[in-house]
Amino acid sequence: MPTCPGWTFRQLAIHLGRGHRRVAQIVATRAVTPIPMRDVADGKLPQDPAQHTPWLNAGADRAIEAVTAAGSDLVWTLAGIGPASFWARRQAHEAAAPGGRSARGRTTRQSGPGGCRGRCRRMARPHQGHHRPGPCPGAGPARRRPEPAFHATDPGLSGTGEWLVTRTPSGVTVARGHGHGQADVAVRGPAASLLLVLTRRLPPSDPGIEILGEQALLIHWLQHTPF
Repeated sequence: MPTCPGWTFRQLAIHLGRGHRRVAQIVATRAVTPIPMRDVADGKLPQDPAQHTPWLNAGADRAIEAVTAAGSDLVWTLAGIGPASFWARRQAHEAAAPGGRSARGRTTRQSGPGGCRGRCRRMARPHQGHHRPGPCPGAGPARRRPEPAFHATDPGLSGTGEWLVTRTPSGVTVARGHGHGQADVAVRGPAASLLLVLTRRLPPSDPGIEILGEQALLIHWLQHTPF
């Protein structure tokens, strides 16, 4: 899989199908602690290849049904106890990031601006053991941390497809609709491609991505920002 280096399509299918079922089980049981993957019901990919697609679809359906029924009920999430609705966006990311490009390498349109916004907000949580931002490349002690802006160029978005991401000692803030002039580096491209850049599935040097400013700052930011 081009967007999952080292993974086969089978491994990706198991990861997604079992992951959706795990979420459905967490939400349906209102679990307040994580459920181990080995305890996920029906978590094995069927041996019959003809059953692979129905198995994948069934897992996604279970997750959708469970989250819809639970609404804002509190369950375990990757960020601690929170509303079950957290998992709707999270599982959309899980499917969109590795599937953002087809096996033939062409970008798909399945991941819209919500994916970019949600990924930025996922990074906004406290560091939780991830790397804290290091010094900026080529910077003196007075240089602040790089602040990137992301601009989805899909038709019809107008100002709703722009986000300025600012790091602070306590985390990250995401502001919508800010212009490139407020950022140290701006990244422009289709929403699906921006999501792949944010999840490091697509290099910033990809021809479909336009960078305004110093590319080194963007690379530094991606390397030192958790998600």
